[in-house]
Amino acid sequence: MKAIRRFTVRTVLPEQLQPLHELALNLRWSWHPETRDLFRSMDPEVWAATGEDPVRLLGEVPAARLAALAADRRFLRRLGDLADDLREYLTGPRWYQAQLDGGATPPPAAVAYFSPEYGIAAALPQYSGGLGILAGDHLKAASDLGVPVIGVGLFYRHGYFRQSLDRGGWQQERYPLLDPDELAVSLLREADGAPTRVDLALPGGRTLAAHIWKAQVGRVPLLLLDSDIEANSPAERDITDRLYGGGSEHRLLQEMLLGIGGVRAVRAYCRLTGHPAPEVFHTNEGHAGFLGVERIRELVADRATGLDFAAALESVRAGTLFTTHTPVPAGIDRFDRDLVARHFSGDAALPGVPVEPVLALGAETWRGGDPKLFNMAAMGLRLAQRANGVSTLHGEVSRSMFNGLWPGFDPTEVPITSVTNGVHAATWIDPAVVRLGAAEIGAERAEEAMTTGETQRWTGLERIGNTEIWDLRRSLRAQLVDEARRRLRASWHQRGAGEAELGWVSSVLDPDVLTIGFARRVPSYKRLTLMLRDPVRLRALLLHPTRPVQIVVAGKAHPADDGGKRLIQQMVAFADDPTVRHRIVFLPDYDMAMAQHLYPGCDVWLNNPLRPLEACGTSGMKAALNGCLNLSVLDGWWDEWYDGQNGWAIPTADEGAGVLDPESSEAERRDDIEAAALYDLIEEQVAGRFYDRGDDGLPHRWIAMVRHTLVTLGPKVLAGRMVREYVERLYAPAALAQRELAARGHAGARELALWKAKVREGWPGVLVEHVEADCPAEAQELGSSLALRVQVALGPLEPGDVEVQVVSGRVDETDGISDAAVLALKPVGGPDLDGRTRYEGSLELGRTGPFGYTVRVLPAHPRLASPAELGLVALPAESNGMDAGLLR
Repeated sequence: MKAIRRFTVRTVLPEQLQPLHELALNLRWSWHPETRDLFRSMDPEVWAATGEDPVRLLGEVPAARLAALAADRRFLRRLGDLADDLREYLTGPRWYQAQLDGGATPPPAAVAYFSPEYGIAAALPQYSGGLGILAGDHLKAASDLGVPVIGVGLFYRHGYFRQSLDRGGWQQERYPLLDPDELAVSLLREADGAPTRVDLALPGGRTLAAHIWKAQVGRVPLLLLDSDIEANSPAERDITDRLYGGGSEHRLLQEMLLGIGGVRAVRAYCRLTGHPAPEVFHTNEGHAGFLGVERIRELVADRATGLDFAAALESVRAGTLFTTHTPVPAGIDRFDRDLVARHFSGDAALPGVPVEPVLALGAETWRGGDPKLFNMAAMGLRLAQRANGVSTLHGEVSRSMFNGLWPGFDPTEVPITSVTNGVHAATWIDPAVVRLGAAEIGAERAEEAMTTGETQRWTGLERIGNTEIWDLRRSLRAQLVDEARRRLRASWHQRGAGEAELGWVSSVLDPDVLTIGFARRVPSYKRLTLMLRDPVRLRALLLHPTRPVQIVVAGKAHPADDGGKRLIQQMVAFADDPTVRHRIVFLPDYDMAMAQHLYPGCDVWLNNPLRPLEACGTSGMKAALNGCLNLSVLDGWWDEWYDGQNGWAIPTADEGAGVLDPESSEAERRDDIEAAALYDLIEEQVAGRFYDRGDDGLPHRWIAMVRHTLVTLGPKVLAGRMVREYVERLYAPAALAQRELAARGHAGARELALWKAKVREGWPGVLVEHVEADCPAEAQELGSSLALRVQVALGPLEPGDVEVQVVSGRVDETDGISDAAVLALKPVGGPDLDGRTRYEGSLELGRTGPFGYTVRVLPAHPRLASPAELGLVALPAESNGMDAGLLR
């Protein structure tokens, strides 16, 4: 029989143990080893059986054991110390508070951080992959640094799927129902105790309502909107059923709830708690892009401001940051334009927000764009004055991918910067690694090093001895072997095997063999099966008589991606072969709990995506923090920080050929070449160095690489470094810009909107009519200069509305300018009777070789974050001749 209703009966703790609730409901326990040790000590067996989840633990520890603990003075002292430590952590000044007292421009009072998924802990399964893990690490690092962030997301009753395999190795999915009463969340309530609720109007007079669950991530509140409430019809209740599920309208409603409902949830939270209102809104990918439309509605509806749509848009843009995480257009959400129109017009319209300007925000206006589609990334970029990619290479890729939004500008000038992702050290470094570092540099300094990412905090780790490093690496490898055997046995039971068939599992993997890890989502571009291109050669590596290799593989395919499932099945079929199954394993149900064993236990972390399709790839960062060496294609963060001593770079074929269709013959050839290079590297360099032992039995050159990785990559890959960059380079300037536009009743926003309207209307009249240069000879000498005179027609605009520039640099055979330098010319006198203005300047010739220049006119205003912001540029007409300004 099945129950018709499920609910949770909570344990009533003895008075002396009440602080356990406080510790369990703050997810800081997930990265605070001492708190986890306290919970483990309550009942180690129950702790393990509950998946190391304190909330479930408190519900399942027997009453007799609780009574014994309530009388245990030593336990109560530990409990009291940890409760005091948590309160000090939550209230004491940290890095951000020092910035507030620094005397410079104050950073934002608060930041609202929006993401469709969050990977905080395995006990709160609201993530699918890298985006969610990054978002979780962002919140944790913000908490450690004291940055006043409010996280916003959705509460998925089924989370993301749990993975298993059938007997044939085909991926199976199941979606366990999550009970919020069994999780570290609490319902946001009004003063009278009623649940706080946000409502969205839908077409046909319907309403989408949601309650707000709050997860406390250290100092950071995470607000999760839940549509599974009685006020909704069955269709609306299912909006937040699962992560990345459903059809197009289902996804649109999820994203409207995240963006529009998320802003309303933030307002409710600040109203109820007194938390400072956010000055900056940070949206990750386009999923939450509608948050900007809701904030426009707020300003238009506020009678005290009286802003129109254009002025409200400027105010919203100033305080918005958009982060793109995808390197391919296929990774962007796009909806039918008519579907979006239906949800923003009629009885579903946002008051004061006409539907046409909303549709224009997501329009694909560039060459090759589809006018029938609404592009969420385009809306995100148009609603944000600042934008970034998540590695240096990804910033370059993003500038090219979104170049169409800024026509007339080269990709290098597209206003998208980059902040390379980082990972939260306290979450991902094995405690044994932390203890080894603390023994050398001290526990307090080790904690500071993991928190801030300041390079000087990591000095001293280079003194750790070879024996200590190697003993640690062997211990971590042995832990992974034990965990892999446990998981493999459980997987085979799920696949239908009996215990009598599984005796071989006890000898799977070897704690003394070179261990390579590969674990990630399984889209085709990540190339899970690249290692299988030559099965004979792979077998030879695995079974080498003196230098064997073993490989641990994990990964999930999207439930709708049969292609990805076939890749998993191919990998499982190879790993099931009795001749190699002791050397290669596929572990189903890759999640945070598994990852925390994989990263420390592997000697080498393998990453072989199609370049440049890996935006960042943070799994290799987590491995590096544990002394694991990377073996990767130069993509994402590895392209930026590989130095030849911290791992190996897999050569790529056809560099510069761009992104190839994975099904094309060229892609097949590329895979063959790169797989062969991978085998060569493993056989000749990786295994060779691992098994190259000294007289004392230690691989000294390998250990030197491990030490170098810890000392040099450690501070770079931290989420603390990443969050500090966001604060200093993006959050603080955005807050300042927002304050300037909001001052004096948003006078700045009105003025900027009117100026932009004037410039857009008058821009067709802006022309570069004539360019002259003192150019006595075709060949010029280094160090000489050119006197330039440019005549510009400004139409209805004034010289103060524009900047006339000379762009110069090296030229290629097509006269394209690279390594460009920009020189602003100065107006000489006022406009003549025909409205033309003369500009002059001197161009220094500071380099040899082919050299060229051109002239352009750009809009200029002190409140623009980039000269390309409006996407407007005036260049000389072809009749003026670029060749006239070309020096060879």
